[in-house]
Formats: sequence, structure tokens, C-alpha cells
Amino acid sequence: MNRRATRRDCGTTLIEMMVVISIILIFLAAAVPIYSHSVTRAREENLRHNLETLNQLIFQYALDKQKCPQSLDDLRSAGYIKEIPEDITNSVDTWQTESCEGVILSLDQTDSSGGILGVHSGSNQVGSDGKPYSEW
Repeated sequence: MNRRATRRDCGTTLIEMMVVISIILIFLAAAVPIYSHSVTRAREENLRHNLETLNQLIFQYALDKQKCPQSLDDLRSAGYIKEIPEDITNSVDTWQTESCEGVILSLDQTDSSGGILGVHSGSNQVGSDGKPYSEW
């Protein structure tokens, strides 16, 4: 009953290896776009969160101090945030600010000359919803 293994029984053939590799490549081809889309979606969600947070803090600063902050660094130095969050460009220097010139955010506000009213992204890229990040 002791049977010798023939050459064919010893391992896999080249065709079997090619089939396995082809199946793996098909799975990768399907997974890479899904992964890429989820990374983009996460970055956009982070941008939305950062925009909402910064704009709320600017408004809160104006209510507390009766004047608009002169820069985002004022929020950090006043203790409203620990550090300025990154824009979708992975930089804190690309935020575009709206001027607070002539806008009164509080009944007690005494100074309406200058400062920032809000922020937008400084990126020129277009989001997954078709709108540029700078218009969010």
C-alpha cells in the first residue's frame, strides 16, 4: 500500500499559482477604490468638524470679549483651543478668514473694526459633494 508520490502530486502547478494570484489581484482591485473613498470621506468629515468648531469658538470669543478675535492665534492664546486644527491641506496656515468689519455679534460689543468673523478652508480642491472646500 505504500505508494510513491509522483512528480505531479508534489506541489502546485504554475497555472494554479496564476489563478490564485489573479483572484488576489481582483480582490485588491475592488478594495483599493473603497479604501481610497473612505479615507477621503474621513478627511472631509474632519474638515467639517474643524470648521464647525472654529466658527463656534470665534462666535463664543466675540460674545465673551465683546470684540472679534484678530486671528486664530487669539483663540489659542485666550485658552479657547489648545492648538489650531489643521485644514484639509494638512497645514494650519491655509485657513481663509472672513472679516468682521462692521459686524456686531453681541449687544455689548464695543468694537466692530476688524477681526475675523469665520473661517473657510484654503484648499482649491473640490469635495466629494462637488463644492470646493473653500466654500464649505
